[in-house]
Amino acid sequence: MDLPIPLAPTALSPADPHAAYTIARPASQTAPLVLASAHSGRNYDEDFVAAVRLDALRLRRSEDSFVDELFAAAPQQGVPLLAATFPRAFCDANREAWELDPAMFEEKLPDWVNTTSARVGAGLGTIARVVASGETIYRRKLRFAEAESRVRACWQPFHHALEGLIAQTRARFGACLLIDCHSMPAAVQPARGGADVVLGDAHGTTCGPHTIRRVEQVLEGLGYRVRRNDPYAGGFITRHYGRPRDGVEAVQIELNRALYMDEARIEKLPGFARVQQDMATLIAAVAATRAS
Repeated sequence: MDLPIPLAPTALSPADPHAAYTIARPASQTAPLVLASAHSGRNYDEDFVAAVRLDALRLRRSEDSFVDELFAAAPQQGVPLLAATFPRAFCDANREAWELDPAMFEEKLPDWVNTTSARVGAGLGTIARVVASGETIYRRKLRFAEAESRVRACWQPFHHALEGLIAQTRARFGACLLIDCHSMPAAVQPARGGADVVLGDAHGTTCGPHTIRRVEQVLEGLGYRVRRNDPYAGGFITRHYGRPRDGVEAVQIELNRALYMDEARIEKLPGFARVQQDMATLIAAVAATRAS
């Protein structure tokens, strides 16, 4: 049976930018650390649902379901957690603002739109053409105004909030580490064997070697098989914000969904509680290192 799609309690619009995200803040931030989850949003716009050709279950498989909950201990560890409320299939915050597939639109796109990136070619631009399984999302072509509205109502507020958290953290502590939280399908495995977690630092460019090694050590100490940059080296968020020379480091974390959820039904497994506790341990350990 298909899972129901929860609709947004309020319409996402430029006039109501806070509907695009939530920030779980600590009573007092105690470490130069910020967490973000760009793909765990599950508030589906009513007009969007009416325009797609997929049922709820297939549509939701593009989500990083429950990732925001896995890292929900962040405020208790003295660090903020930013989470998108809009779904990835509606607007992808882990892309440039204007990565669009011209074949999806009725009219010619403006010249400044990025229509040639590898992500656009795969159907996974800012406004995706397909879901993670490769199935086409829409029944019809879109108008550019629809994409523009989503970018202004979702993408821009999310990144404005993330920029603000990073700036506030740098102002207080002099530096910031961004942990970009994601999940990966169990079927996607590194070329050299299986992994429970893939860490991405764009091959050493978005954070220092000691930073990613510390994250790796904590996860390995908890019993996880960890790989770096294979097959996920870091998306737009990690690469855009990870600028060590400017005092901002970024690490992308991809958790194997088989650890905590039934991917076919989008339901939590008994192992969810253990992974959630382990992520709390990770946050506490990294926060303690950064605060020292």
